[in-house]
Amino acid sequence: MQINEQLIAGIVAQVVQELSKAPTASTVAADQSKDMILVDKGPAKKGTNPKEVVIGIGPAFGKTMHYTIKKLPHSQVLREIIAGIEEEGCVARVVRVMRTSDVGFIGNYAAKLAGSGIGIGVQSKGTTVIEHKDMSPLTNLELFPLAPIITLPLYRAIGRNAARYAKGENPDPVPVILDITVLPIYQPTAVLMHNMETSEVVFNAEHRDVEYKFTN
Repeated sequence: MQINEQLIAGIVAQVVQELSKAPTASTVAADQSKDMILVDKGPAKKGTNPKEVVIGIGPAFGKTMHYTIKKLPHSQVLREIIAGIEEEGCVARVVRVMRTSDVGFIGNYAAKLAGSGIGIGVQSKGTTVIEHKDMSPLTNLELFPLAPIITLPLYRAIGRNAARYAKGENPDPVPVILDITVLPIYQPTAVLMHNMETSEVVFNAEHRDVEYKFTN
């Protein structure tokens, strides 16, 4: 197949069209993009609770974007991560990181704000990381780079493991099957979703505490 500008333009147009669609009934029983209310509560300060795990969300998460690349509603993703944290007896706090769309930096900023020093970074397309405050943004405790294969039970397990790190434990990493065959299929969509999130970045913006409420 010959690759030319017309072919690329056609692929991009198709991906954009798919992104504009709500998930079908076979993917999600109902449109759940409005099942969560996120309220900006002001500049985020460093926490003091040693059991606090901060979930850093990307600038577009639940705001201008509402589904992961796997078409999982952000409301369900956040609900599962929080549930995993609480199952281990820890406390979740949500912070919106506005100054970057890079999952490593989102997780790093979250960890530095957490009372426990443990943070979870979540991009709008679903890529996730668990980080420690003393690690650089390019290192991590656990990384989940292939958003298309991250399921809701996996997000819950990520929350549990983050809480275990917060308690000083050394848990086994969350098992993930790294299926690289999904890369060619999802790559165009991943690029467009990342660009959409990056368009929401505000240079040197303050991190924002976010109050969450699930309405369903």
